Amino acid sequence: MEGTCWRGCGALTLGGVRAIKYVEAGFGADAVDYETAWAEQRRLHAEVAEGTGSDTVILLEHPPVYTAGKRTEPQERPVDGTPVVDVDRGGKITWHGPGQLVGYPIVKLASHVYVVDYVRRLEEALIGVCAELGVKTGRVKGRSGVWVAADDRGRERKVAAIGIRVAQGVTMHGFSLNCSNDLTWYDRIVPCGISDADVTTLSKELGREVAVTEVLDSVRRHLDELLAWDEYERSPDIEHADEEPTAITYGLTV
Repeated sequence: MEGTCWRGCGALTLGGVRAIKYVEAGFGADAVDYETAWAEQRRLHAEVAEGTGSDTVILLEHPPVYTAGKRTEPQERPVDGTPVVDVDRGGKITWHGPGQLVGYPIVKLASHVYVVDYVRRLEEALIGVCAELGVKTGRVKGRSGVWVAADDRGRERKVAAIGIRVAQGVTMHGFSLNCSNDLTWYDRIVPCGISDADVTTLSKELGREVAVTEVLDSVRRHLDELLAWDEYERSPDIEHADEEPTAITYGLTV
């Protein structure tokens, strides 16, 4: 794409075993416009679906942008008229921008991997990334994404969001991991349609700056493991002592 360097990392095969190609599309001053990245996703998706392209994960940062999935309600959008990009993924409205790692896996699902299982695998990979940094996270029943449990610092808070699309057995869109982004961007919306929980960053949880580039290697390793489609031990859900979450949301569409 003009103005963007789609730099690939990783071979197509390693000793005859399927391997994922990683493309570091742009970070910091080289952050990639959302529409540009979306167009590249569609191009890669067509190639993978046709069997002419390899499984690829795009890793990048975006300039500030709100994107709304198919289930976004009018009252969840910005009330001040801030532009929103409506997209063909699952889930609701969210924000992308500086300090947040965004990943777009364009991969062919194995025959035994269903859409919900794929979402659980993305979550598991990001739970592993957070654990390596010293942040304990988990899933919340009925909600996609990766969460920090409620504690003396606040209620449950999401550190990673997931919203995907699967067409012709091939995935697109993906995940975002909050590293050091400005959380005030979420004040204008109801993030992911959830009003009874908060949003956090790795930096906030650890009390130190966690740059997007710090997590790249860990993200690649955990995605390689979970997207190899082998069996894995699933992390336990975060327990609720009182009641189930009031807003149920799943970040997927087919």
